[in-house]
Amino acid sequence: MADNDALFAGSIPEIYDTYLVPLIFETFAVDLAQRTIALDHRAILETAAGSGVVTRTLVSRMAAETDYTVTDLNQPMLDHARYKQGADGRLSWRHADALDLPFAAAAFDAIVCQFAVMFFPDRVAGYAEARRVLKPGGSFLFNVWDRIEANEIAEAVTDAAAAVFPDDPPRFLPRTPNGYYDLDVIREELAEAGFTSVATAAIDDINATPSARHAAIAYCQGTPLRAEIEARDPDALAIVTERTTDVIAERFGAGPIGGKIRAHVITATD
Repeated sequence: MADNDALFAGSIPEIYDTYLVPLIFETFAVDLAQRTIALDHRAILETAAGSGVVTRTLVSRMAAETDYTVTDLNQPMLDHARYKQGADGRLSWRHADALDLPFAAAAFDAIVCQFAVMFFPDRVAGYAEARRVLKPGGSFLFNVWDRIEANEIAEAVTDAAAAVFPDDPPRFLPRTPNGYYDLDVIREELAEAGFTSVATAAIDDINATPSARHAAIAYCQGTPLRAEIEARDPDALAIVTERTTDVIAERFGAGPIGGKIRAHVITATD
């Protein structure tokens, strides 16, 4: 993972929540929340909560007596999530690193983490930390994107950026968000961290968006791909966004459009 792959700063949290969340995250947040609620746990930890789409989805479904702790390493994203959620006595908010959680051992019944383990600098350490704070028999639920070829709009974005920078193509999407899809590797790393049971499921969907430009802004300006673009040319963000809009429109239409998207959801227990 490159140094900037976990950079969600400046205007990115707002753009991320406005453009990217409805494009690719909401359906999977509902899936993850439903799986968590079905386990009927009362002490839940969310790590790497981002802009809070899982938080908002899970809160609307969980029991009144549930204690829900929401964490993220990125303070601007956590502040944005807290603002969007609003006051709720069941929730507590904590700036925290998923690899070094400030909680006692066996403190939670379940841990939820949406599309973030790909950014962990040491996934085995992150998994071991999750296991440490889980109660015996507790569940660690998270999801990851499948390979870039199974996520059509993300692939189009990658191709468009490469067309602008052919000698040094930005590879954020296939390298990190869509770079951790091998289920055998995931199982091995969870086992190394001490989890003894791992269940997986593939989730297919169509990521609908009102326009090609909406999708282009989501990916080019609402993710760390932006930092990769601006590192190559500080003035190129608008150029890449326009080129990406054109490529998406060529493949899927100007809008409303939809592209195939696939993720894997993993439930690990000890």
